[in-house]
Formats: sequence, C-alpha cells, structure tokens
Amino acid sequence: MTSTAIILAAGEGTRMKSRHAKVSHEILGKPMISWVVDAALEAGIDRVVVVVGSHADEVRAIIADAYGTAGTVECVEQAERLGTGHAVKVAIETAGIDAGPVVVLNGDLPLIQSGTIRAFAESVADGGAAATIFTFTPPEPFGYGRIKLGADGQVECIIEQKDCTAEEAATLLECNVGCYAFDGAELAAHVGEIGCDNAQGEYYLPDMVEILKRAGRAVSIFHCDDYREGLGVNSRAQLAQVTAVARDRVNARLMAEGVTLIDPALVWISPESEVGRDTVIWPLTFLTGSCKIGEGCQIGPNTRLTDTRIGDGCSVEETVAIEAVLENDISCGPRAYLRPGTHVLDHAHVGTHVEIKKSTIGEGSKVPHLSYIGDTTMGAGVNIGAGSITCNYDGVHKNPTTIGDRTFIGSNTMMVAPVNIGDDAVTGAGSVITKDVEDGALAIERNDQRIISGYTARKRARS
Repeated sequence: MTSTAIILAAGEGTRMKSRHAKVSHEILGKPMISWVVDAALEAGIDRVVVVVGSHADEVRAIIADAYGTAGTVECVEQAERLGTGHAVKVAIETAGIDAGPVVVLNGDLPLIQSGTIRAFAESVADGGAAATIFTFTPPEPFGYGRIKLGADGQVECIIEQKDCTAEEAATLLECNVGCYAFDGAELAAHVGEIGCDNAQGEYYLPDMVEILKRAGRAVSIFHCDDYREGLGVNSRAQLAQVTAVARDRVNARLMAEGVTLIDPALVWISPESEVGRDTVIWPLTFLTGSCKIGEGCQIGPNTRLTDTRIGDGCSVEETVAIEAVLENDISCGPRAYLRPGTHVLDHAHVGTHVEIKKSTIGEGSKVPHLSYIGDTTMGAGVNIGAGSITCNYDGVHKNPTTIGDRTFIGSNTMMVAPVNIGDDAVTGAGSVITKDVEDGALAIERNDQRIISGYTARKRARS
C-alpha cells in the first residue's frame, strides 16, 4: 500500500517579516522544510508531495538541491492560495493521489519525528477511520482549535479559539496541530465538497471532519505525547524556540554516544553531523552541513565548521573551515581560516592567522602563523615561515605552487605562482621567488642593504 505525505509550504509567512519563504529559514543550518521532508522519508512514506506557492521558485530550488528532481519528493504549485483545503485538492489532482494513507503535514513543523509520522499514517491504514486529527496538549493552548470528542471517543467537532466559550477554553485541552491523516480514497472522493462560504472566501481542510462525519465515516484523534513536535514556526521568536529544542535533541544524542559538550546550550550541531567518542566540544562551536569529527578531538571554542571532515586526535581552536579535510593528529588555530579544497595530512600544524585555500598540506608540515597558502601542493615535513604568501592570482587566473618534502620557507617569502620549489630547498627570509628552485638549493632575493649614518640627527635638525 503506497503512503503519501502532502506537505503544505505555500503560505507567505507574513509574521516572519522576510523576503524569503518561511519554510526556507534554517534550523541548525538546515532549511525548515527539509526537516519535515526528511522526517517523512525516514518514516517510510513512499511519496512526498510539497505544495508550493509564495516564493515557489525558492522552495523548489531547496527541494531540488536536497532531493533531486526525479525521486520520491516532488513539488506542485498552488497558483491561487485559497486555503488549506484548496492546497490539498491541488496536490491530489496534480499528483494523482487516490489511495493509501495520506498524511497532510505543515512545512513549518520542523520538530515532528519520523516515528510519529509513521504511527500517524498507520492510524488510517486499517480502514477503521477515514481520518485522524494530529493533536497535542501544549502548555499554553491559547490560539489553537480545540477538539470536542463524543461519548464514543470519535471527534464531534473542532472549535476554533475565537468560538470557544470560557468553559470550553478551560476544559477542552486537546488541541489541533493542523495536520491530518486520511484514507486516500475517502480524501479524493470528498475533498471537492469543501466549500468557501466564510469571511475569507477560502477552502479550509478542517471542514473535511464534518464532511466525512456526514458520510457516516469515523474521524478520531492521534495524540502526540511530546507537545514540542506540534510546535509550528510563524515568527522569528518561534524560530528561535524550535531551534533551541532541535539543538538540545542533537546534543543529548551526542552526549549519550560518548561526546563531551562543555556547555550544551552554547553548541550548535546539525543533525547530519557525526562526532566520535571522547571528543570534547567547547562553547560557541557550530557544526553545519554534514560534518564528520573523529574520536579524541578538541573542537573549539569559537569554531565554525561546514561540511568538514576531521580525523582522530585533532585540536581545532577558533577556526572557520568550509569543505575542508583534516586527517589525524592535527592542530589548527587559533584564528585559522580553511577554505574549500583544503586537505591537511597527518601530524601537520596550521597556526594563528593562517588562511589556506584549495591546497594540500603534507604530512608533518607546518604553517605556523600569518601566512596565506592557496592552490598549493605541499610535501611532507615542510616549514612555512611567518608572513609567507603564495601569490596565486595574477588578476585573471589562479596559478599553482608546488613545494617539495622537507623544504624550509623563510619568513616573509613571496612565492609568485606558477612556481615549483624542490625537496630539501631553502628560501631566504624576505625573498620574492619567481623562478623554480631545484632540490637542495638556497633561493634568496634581496636588494643590497644601505646604512646611512647620522640620519636621525639630521632629520631632527631639519624639522
């Protein structure tokens, strides 16, 4: 039996006060919509249909980048945004949904878990209910529609907050999250009956409850014990609230797996990242994208890693690294910047105020401080003196530099690429190297030093 998730992501999200789609805003570096789609896929949902509308191109691009264009995740557009019932009708007609369990989820519900979605879909799989309503009991129920149950335990009606009496508001604590599971055949057969006879002239999905009840079909609730899974995002404050919950979930999992977090409230790690046992994460550390950290490392403080892989036994302090690879037993920082394409081999050292881009730093080599290394292939056991630069850009092209094994680059050496420096070579401090240097050679380039005696006294006399 094919199961389908319809994810509603067409709204404008006006309370976000943003030029971007609400569901594009990130939580731990991951777009909000992707949290919901991933949870649905992990739940075993066979087909995911994302309804786009406002900022449709932006949301489509997020989906295409994360899931491709020919997989189990597809987008359909609600050109006229006429309510949630209309959005579901567009999805059914465009995607051809007419059977199997269909769960309707909101794209701004990033904390919902895969196990919950799986159980939600199963609640209508046996044919006992035509629909179930996803409910929870939040600490503050104000603003949510309340569920009124009949004596048989089936849903009698949904009472919106504005229509609740004082007694109903105080006693009806089962709240409607706004998500529904349907028998696909029943949904397809009756969704066209939703009317728009209301002040907004829109088609509302909750009307399906009364429609199915009139058809003699049962409608029940699916209660979620963890109210946080039902928390939606409609403002920047709510975005911060759910981000804190997501952060705490990820951090709790890592600590249970043997990772030390000095202050879990000050560490932000994406759900796709992996961290090995006995690694210590210091405060103000961010791991975004898909990072992989080995065992026995010290990461942070004040460190941001994106899509970066780090081996075992490394120390990475006050470092920004993007799409970089650090092998084993490496020390990096403080205040280092590793740009995409950086590959640091075992036992190497990258020091203070060092920037590396698209370069290989050889095994046991050192770039201790105040240097820029770009488009470079460096051998083993190399020492780069302070203030040295590979001058890789001529204004048009990026040019390569090669440095052989065990070579010593004197402080403040400018290596003007393209240039090759051999094994066991030495460059004199302050040199500008424009020609290839053979193995074992000393390359030195300096003007003669002049000393003018008495200069200071004469200058003072003139002034």
